[in-house]
Amino acid sequence: MAAAVAPIPAHYLHAAVTLASHGNADSKSLVSNLPRRGAFLGFGVRGRGSSRARPMHDVSNIQLRAAGKWGVVRSELLNPKSEAGACGSTFEDVPHITDWLPDLETFPNPLKFNPAYSAVKKYFVDDDDFVAKDIVVNMENVGSGLHFRRAGPRDKIYFRAEEVKACIVTCGGLCPGLNTVIREIVCALWYQYGVREIYGIDGGYRGFYARNTITLNPKVVNDIHKRGGTILGTSRGGHDTMKIVDSIENRGINQVYIIGGDGTHKGAEAIHEEIIKRGLKVVVAGIPKTIDNDIDIIDKSFGFDTAVEEAQRAINAAHVEAESTHNGVGVVKLMGRYSGYIAMYATLASRDVDCCLIPEVPFFLEGEDGLYEFVYRRLRENGHMVVVVAEGSGTFFEGS
Repeated sequence: MAAAVAPIPAHYLHAAVTLASHGNADSKSLVSNLPRRGAFLGFGVRGRGSSRARPMHDVSNIQLRAAGKWGVVRSELLNPKSEAGACGSTFEDVPHITDWLPDLETFPNPLKFNPAYSAVKKYFVDDDDFVAKDIVVNMENVGSGLHFRRAGPRDKIYFRAEEVKACIVTCGGLCPGLNTVIREIVCALWYQYGVREIYGIDGGYRGFYARNTITLNPKVVNDIHKRGGTILGTSRGGHDTMKIVDSIENRGINQVYIIGGDGTHKGAEAIHEEIIKRGLKVVVAGIPKTIDNDIDIIDKSFGFDTAVEEAQRAINAAHVEAESTHNGVGVVKLMGRYSGYIAMYATLASRDVDCCLIPEVPFFLEGEDGLYEFVYRRLRENGHMVVVVAEGSGTFFEGS
């Protein structure tokens, strides 16, 4: 792994990378807000032994109906399924492959026979394991609020290794750690689940129908984590749902791993919907690409650590400039449209920052204890200062 590239949390890998995972969804939409919620599409296994009643769906003239404990589900199966629990809790789930193919056969997870994993007590995630959106509560509302299905390897899976034909595609802008993610997907599929047909889609979404695939195996991806960019190539746009799903169907692909941001996952949503309409045994796993670390539930998004380290270099340069000038002010603008994690962590790591502005904390410019007064006071005391500003800061500040 390249220096400063964040390691991918184990539960994150198993959520989007292995054959036995399940993910989380935002209450507003399944994919449009994906990079801030870490949702995964119709992928993974809910064990048949679960005590939870599951909705049944029939595919007929591209119409799907749902009945059961979950209540009404949209015909295209894109709305998160919600259930009220005890203590004021709400559980939100995402579509699952058995929603449109309810009679699929299940198979033992190969990890059960792997000595590196089988010895670990309770390695597999239970269907009744959930993750709370808010981890800080008081005694009056313990157990309340939103809860999501916990991601991770399941005891049963819906694909045999020999029938799996997986593909990986990277779309949109570059992000540190992209090649690391590709490598870990390939290695997890190959070594942990015995999958031997893994392909890379060349050049983003348009590569599904305009270019050839790239055969991937552990030897091909062995050293790619030391390189920048993405070995698969990337592009913006080029999304044609019908052509993409036609290609998936014609090539016999049944697992699609899509790495990208907001726009990419809107495309993944369209692919997922078309797969449901055709009744295909194909799962789509969305892997959110954001260095802002603005994804609920997971520990850390890939690329975040690298972004923080690079931000410190800019802060150090600004500090040198400001310190060398009378009443010098160094202003460093960092990425973070909706969240200030990069700015905050870089500030804490640097220790040379006098003021850090982030979108989550409103502020005002004028008046007592306003930003202008703070800058004036700091310059009078120290003769220089450094300000770090996340790009979304001030969107809601008072006095503007």
